[in-house]
Amino acid sequence: MAESAGRGTDECGHRRVSGGKRSTQGTPQGGVASPLLANIYMHRFIKAFRQYGVDRQYGAVLVNYADDFVILCRHGAAEVLKTTRRWMAGIGLALNEDKTRLRDARCDAFDFLGYTFGPLHSPRTGGRYNGVQPSRKAVAAIKAAIRQRLRPGNQAPWADVARALNRTVRGWCAYFSYGTVTKARHAVQLHLYHAVRRFLRRRHKLAGSGYRRFPMPVVFGELGVWSPLALSRSPLRMP
Repeated sequence: MAESAGRGTDECGHRRVSGGKRSTQGTPQGGVASPLLANIYMHRFIKAFRQYGVDRQYGAVLVNYADDFVILCRHGAAEVLKTTRRWMAGIGLALNEDKTRLRDARCDAFDFLGYTFGPLHSPRTGGRYNGVQPSRKAVAAIKAAIRQRLRPGNQAPWADVARALNRTVRGWCAYFSYGTVTKARHAVQLHLYHAVRRFLRRRHKLAGSGYRRFPMPVVFGELGVWSPLALSRSPLRMP
């Protein structure tokens, strides 16, 4: 079961923990006070969750990051959701119903903190298994970050461009180093290579596609761009 607190107030007047850029109520998303307020309210909820034995009664585990959270239940997920709504209303908050879902993790996938949890397909065995991988949104986000680093107007020396690219890609790989990551890293590597090739083709005003002058071994070799597939699965220490 995946849930998170929302923004502003709901139709009953219950406050929500945080607000987006266009919100006129609540604390602004990314504001200094938002994490503090989220922790204060979530502390009350977590304390009640344990004090009233929801974890023991339903075999439940609560995992949260600020005001985003999931509750994993062995049984009785609907009852836990009902209790959660009641407790949130009791402290003057409301769940973001657009992000609140009941899911059977053995059959349905759900996203949390950039990861997708649920059934995955193994290309090696052809079978299904429960696992975790970087979400589509997370892969799209790193691709967008790469495009921003390699925007046509970037006139920085190549050494600086490569260094900034490496920081971006290494940071992403360090965070997404858990679970099944090979497919996502392969997609990121292909995108990175083609983005670099097109960037250098424009910079050097090449008439062709740039494949011959900037093949993959050159980009991920002498040009100093880090390969996502070659980076360690363990968290990386940034320079």
